Amino acid sequence: MAALAGLQSPGDPSTPSTPADDGSMVELTSSHLDKSECYCKNESPNFKHTNLFIGDSTLGLKSDADEQLLIHIVFQDTVKVHSIKLGEYNRGVDPELNPTRILLFVNRESMGFEDAEAVEPTQVIELTAADLKEDAEPVKLIFVKFQRVRNITMFVEDNAGGEITALGSLKIFGRTLANLNMKEFKRQG
Repeated sequence: MAALAGLQSPGDPSTPSTPADDGSMVELTSSHLDKSECYCKNESPNFKHTNLFIGDSTLGLKSDADEQLLIHIVFQDTVKVHSIKLGEYNRGVDPELNPTRILLFVNRESMGFEDAEAVEPTQVIELTAADLKEDAEPVKLIFVKFQRVRNITMFVEDNAGGEITALGSLKIFGRTLANLNMKEFKRQG
């Protein structure tokens, strides 16, 4: 299972809690994205980030010059993000191309590789090959840090030893804040 860097054991009261899956979290499909604002730095001209959302892992995304990728995803509305699911490229034929360490940044504009290496990430995800399998569970995110998300930048820092990195799919689970019913909130105090 993916390790969340910086978290303590589940029994520790200081460990951030994740929400119960009450069915209100849905996949934020490509129709929720502001596609004109999304981009990926160091992507191969033949395997672009837009391929991540079409459901065919043989197309996917590949890096160009080295193993690092900087994927910037912008939503049309402010969202709560619960979890993400990354899929292996081409059903895992080249496991050395799988990403192993991803840094997530919330609501950061115009990040470059230098920024990603210098700025404190919102969350770090360590991945294994099993985490990228089609039947693997999505990686739950630190609930309190992903409440009012306009954009997410994903810095693929390292992979399993290949010269480039490849991803077959990306799914983001959560909900738009526009769907929240303010009448359901109870006054405290």
